[in-house]
Amino acid sequence: MGDTSKNYRLNFLKEVEANVEEGEWVKMCMQCGVCSGSCPLGKFWDHPPQEIFMMIRAGKREEVLTSNAMWMCTSCYNCIVRCPRELPITHIMHGLAHYAKRLGLVQQQQPTAKFAQLFWNNLSKKGRVNELKLGVNLYFMNGIGEGFKTSLKMKDIGMGMMKTKRMNPLEIVGGHGLKDVKGFQAMLKKAQELEDQRIAAQHP
Repeated sequence: MGDTSKNYRLNFLKEVEANVEEGEWVKMCMQCGVCSGSCPLGKFWDHPPQEIFMMIRAGKREEVLTSNAMWMCTSCYNCIVRCPRELPITHIMHGLAHYAKRLGLVQQQQPTAKFAQLFWNNLSKKGRVNELKLGVNLYFMNGIGEGFKTSLKMKDIGMGMMKTKRMNPLEIVGGHGLKDVKGFQAMLKKAQELEDQRIAAQHP
């Protein structure tokens, strides 16, 4: 029974090492908690980073991959700077989020995951973020009713930005883009092909 339990735990650790960016560093965590104390959003996490690493080593696959923890990372890098073992914690957190999404294990109502997808969809079209369109999409990401309520709350700020020419409603259609959008799109397509090949090689 003990050997079976140990193999189960090691299986998830090996899965993380093989599929998550910088995942091989997880086993180096010494559970000091400096990362958690350094995180500005630490109190809002289901599990702080060192807890996530401990859970990975304990084989708690579903609990880790359905957690909101990795979606709370804002890439401030405080944890990396202060980690006594210099673990790439930010990269691991984003890697776990990406892996959970790839497996379809992200909760549908996870707001940070929704924002990440909206941001990527916005950026990947022209290579630059259309901030006005992104803002509107965020207002309405949880439905038309909530979107209109949020818009009404922000109307005075919006009007002020238009008066001072800090916002042009027409930009929601156009917006700025890279000079070589086709080249940018080709780069993204190639990167996706390479990622698909890597995944296929791991799971023949």
